[in-house]
Amino acid sequence: MWHVGIDVGGTFTDLFAFDSRSGKSRTSKVLTIKHDRAEGVFNALKAADIPAATIDTLVHGSTTATNALVERSYPPAAMITTEGFRDVIEIGRQRRKDLFDLHQQRPEPIIPRRQRFTVPGRLGADGSEIAPLDETRIRELARRLKAMEIASIAICFINAYSNPVHEKRARDILHQEYPDCFVALSSETVPKLREHGRFMTTVVRAVLLPVMSSYYSRLNQGLLDDGFTGTLLVLKSNGGMMGVELARERPEELVESGPAGGVAYARYLSEHTGLSKIIHTDMGGTTFDASIVEDGYGLITHDYDLEWEMPIIIPMLDIRSVGAGGGSIAWIDAGGSLRVGPQSAGADPGPVCYQRGGNAATVTDANLLLGRLEPTLGGKLILDNAAAERVVARLGEKINLSALEAAEAIISICCENMAQAIKLVLIDRGRDPRDFVLASFGGAGAMHACVIARAMSIPKIIVPTHAGVASAFGAIAMDLRHDLEAFYYGPVDDADFDQLNILYDELETRGRELLGRDGVAEEDMVLRRNAQMRYIGQFWEVLTPLPAGKLGHASIAGINECFHAEHKTEHGVSSPNFAVEFVSVGLTATGRFKSARKFEVRQRDGADPQTGSRPVYFDGEWHDTSVYEGERLGLGVQIEGPAVVEYSHSGTVLPPNSSAVVDNMDNLIISVE
Repeated sequence: MWHVGIDVGGTFTDLFAFDSRSGKSRTSKVLTIKHDRAEGVFNALKAADIPAATIDTLVHGSTTATNALVERSYPPAAMITTEGFRDVIEIGRQRRKDLFDLHQQRPEPIIPRRQRFTVPGRLGADGSEIAPLDETRIRELARRLKAMEIASIAICFINAYSNPVHEKRARDILHQEYPDCFVALSSETVPKLREHGRFMTTVVRAVLLPVMSSYYSRLNQGLLDDGFTGTLLVLKSNGGMMGVELARERPEELVESGPAGGVAYARYLSEHTGLSKIIHTDMGGTTFDASIVEDGYGLITHDYDLEWEMPIIIPMLDIRSVGAGGGSIAWIDAGGSLRVGPQSAGADPGPVCYQRGGNAATVTDANLLLGRLEPTLGGKLILDNAAAERVVARLGEKINLSALEAAEAIISICCENMAQAIKLVLIDRGRDPRDFVLASFGGAGAMHACVIARAMSIPKIIVPTHAGVASAFGAIAMDLRHDLEAFYYGPVDDADFDQLNILYDELETRGRELLGRDGVAEEDMVLRRNAQMRYIGQFWEVLTPLPAGKLGHASIAGINECFHAEHKTEHGVSSPNFAVEFVSVGLTATGRFKSARKFEVRQRDGADPQTGSRPVYFDGEWHDTSVYEGERLGLGVQIEGPAVVEYSHSGTVLPPNSSAVVDNMDNLIISVE
């Protein structure tokens, strides 16, 4: 039976499938269907010749949730909050994206002000009732929202993290008056202090509930109609996965669903190559993603910004994304400078050379013109070199550059944009790029990896055998995972350990319940405790692992030591003489995914991997460049740049003064000067 991973991106939908009986694998890459991404999934299965009835497990990652939020394309939603807090999600934390820009605009609110309502009633920070909830007002609002045909409602009361009673009562009344409406509670979404992040995360859940419920219904029904009887799982933003029913209930955990598969592939590489420090990068048709995998785990953040001042404060992989992909559009700004992205031609119309109606020069057009791109994309499309040259030349004329000069400038600027994303994630987490290996994923990633690595002083690059469908591959090399949190605030030295033990017992019970819903057996469950902690007086926390078992006063020294070590790793310093406090407690519950984890090394036919040569443009001149078929490269084969290595779904460009060797997992290991 087939284990299938599918990643629906902005431009392409990728598939990787592994047959547990024969040990064989299949891949496919098709254009994403923007108006219905589920259709792209079915097209990918058809292209790989995998009937739905033969699938045991299908693991699915998608940008559907992200696109709905970015494009504000979701059914009408409303927010109900405590009197005086109507504008919390719009006021934010009063930060400025550009300190000296007097004309900067804040992002459009996810829920507009006219659809945000307040009700009397108030709880204190300790959970005690200061003023009762006005149930009559809730009932009136329920009827009004029903008349407005509001599809989903976020209930965000102040201090609900310490006592959910008002929010739960409000939900009960809403369901009595308007049973068909989706409702999200802040006390269930993220029971943590700081109302801006809690309210925003709850609003994200609310607006996505109808979107993702509809999407998964179409996807699931289409699979069932084709005879699917297996298990459908969904990639999560935290680097794990969950069952589709839980995904309907917790859609805020899907915002980085697509890139999470790539991080899982980087973890797989770390596990099987012994590389402990990897910078995961993934260049698709629309965006470039970067994150860190360290000692086999992707780094987690609790303060992900969807857009400026729009935090989602649940545990998520710390992935930084920029608008830099194969479809990124080159343009001239008001000052006459060449810019690339973040606008993208996407899959429709796509780059000009795709001959699908595009009319703006893109990164793909530039690569084709420079000779770096195989003109049929492995037989998928016939690329129009003349059209690419016309559009790039027209752009170059505006800044007095030839077509080739403009094409090379487009690539240089795009690579610098991608290097900046890597800098962000490394500098924020206090890491040195020279200590890492750059893992290059995505159909176009390895075409630019050497330029990026040189810009960042990264000495080595790894291009895995399935780089072109990396997120789809990673999808079936991933574990089921749930991150849970509970509110607890106070100094470690004066902690109420009875309360802490109760909270961890409740979290572990909940973790086992969620994994059980995903079909994980008790013996395959792994529960790891953690806490958000900080020095007293600090504003931001550090995620700190905590020991299992019953906690007590004898645990204080060990807990403090764990925090000091994590703080030093994140910030380069620690202060053992300063007192430490808890801000919240958490649990990571994982379940081992029972599928074969090792995939076959390619069988080769003994043919010469070098298929010829062609002229490729580097640094202002043409070079006679060797071309290799990646699937024919054997263990130990060495390649000197300049060279191009072409795979079924991706390509690797080795510029002059670089070299590569194939390791025992078919990975291409590149050294750059």
